[in-house]
Amino acid sequence: MTTQAQGRRERGTAVEAAARAYLLRAGLREVAANASYRFGELDLVMLEYDGTRSTGTLVFIEVRYRRDARFGGGAASVDFNKRRKLVRAAQAFLVAHREYRDAPCRFDVIEADGDPDAPRLHWLRDAFRADDA
Repeated sequence: MTTQAQGRRERGTAVEAAARAYLLRAGLREVAANASYRFGELDLVMLEYDGTRSTGTLVFIEVRYRRDARFGGGAASVDFNKRRKLVRAAQAFLVAHREYRDAPCRFDVIEADGDPDAPRLHWLRDAFRADDA
């Protein structure tokens, strides 16, 4: 692996850890991280409980880091093809984890920028719908 690829992987790991910690503090419960399927990878899969039902909402979270937001934030990089991959990976996750088959699902994006060791995070809830992909 090249030094540049190693640096990118280390930044990604640091930013995903910061996003995970942020979401845990916000009350979500971790279900899976870096779940890989033939169709793509799910950065984070978490449950969010809002108190209105006994089962939580299963949240598929894409974490996108940009050193700075001059050329568009991380959410702008979640294009149609990426959304389609995420939806397919989420479907594969649900097939593999039948206990969540009846849970409502949502796709969120965490935009991160700045220092990867202490990034600024912006949580976009319900960033896109499965039928948009």
